[in-house]
Amino acid sequence: MPRKIAVLAVPEAHLLDVSGPLQCFATANDLEPARDALPYDPFVVSLCGGPLRSSSGLVMLTRSLADLEGEAIDTLIVAGGIGTRRAMHDAVLVEAIQNWSGRVRRLASVCTGAYLLAQAGLLDGRRVATHWRAADDLQRRFPRIEVVPEPIFTCDGGIWTSAGVTAGIDLSLALIQDDLGHDQAMRIARHLVVFLKRPGDQAQFSATLEAQIAADQDFAGLHAWIREHLAEELKVERLAEQAGMSARTFARAYAAKAGLTPARMVEAIRIEAARRALEASERPLKLIARDCGFGDEERMRRAFQRRLGVCPLDYRTRFAAA
Repeated sequence: MPRKIAVLAVPEAHLLDVSGPLQCFATANDLEPARDALPYDPFVVSLCGGPLRSSSGLVMLTRSLADLEGEAIDTLIVAGGIGTRRAMHDAVLVEAIQNWSGRVRRLASVCTGAYLLAQAGLLDGRRVATHWRAADDLQRRFPRIEVVPEPIFTCDGGIWTSAGVTAGIDLSLALIQDDLGHDQAMRIARHLVVFLKRPGDQAQFSATLEAQIAADQDFAGLHAWIREHLAEELKVERLAEQAGMSARTFARAYAAKAGLTPARMVEAIRIEAARRALEASERPLKLIARDCGFGDEERMRRAFQRRLGVCPLDYRTRFAAA
């Protein structure tokens, strides 16, 4: 029988928090050649059922939780959105989540859906991920949980929680991998044109995005150029030339905008590229070190230890695709 995947939405739910996971499981069905043996039965539920307005204005047709009585629900995923902070004060909804938590094989939340699980007392003593903007508020409201603001998703004691929006796709791919294996999860990721199937412990923001946010748009073109020339020597003079500034002016302006030196940003982007290569390929470390601009394995190892607290080989063992 297909595993029943219920995505619970509340009024003003974030549409992608609902549709992202839903589409992952639906795509798993699309890629299954045996149409009489589909792996999943995904659908959207709400407390009362019927039409439900998302925060984007799109209306979803939902089943009611009461209609699920007697059905074997495999996974319950609680979607986030601006409506969850109001919904957490709905005693009937919170009680329903408590009741269903003991009847499903897996329980998960996307983004601020963690508020509802926390309000139901299901996250006490657990490590919890949520959208970075909600992390401090969630921790303040629920001091018995441990909010970890960095990871894309976490699993603690069988309960999965994720960061916001697209992280729900990463979470769903991890759940599918848990069910159907790595190869099938990668097929789904490719079909969805997901650039990279991200591991849960990866930070919500890439080093490049962090710098682009901090530096506004002044150096966005430079960051893109750096990624295209990682194997080359990238001293401050060359970066300044690319930015159309003197070396001294560039170094001062970049540090003021991005909050770190150009050299540290180059190293961060190189580490990010090396991480992707370690996760997605079996290429020798020396070739990855060369192509990412470290020169040799030892320099790459020192950079990983300094930034991530782990050597490249251990990182690959933990996060490699196969």
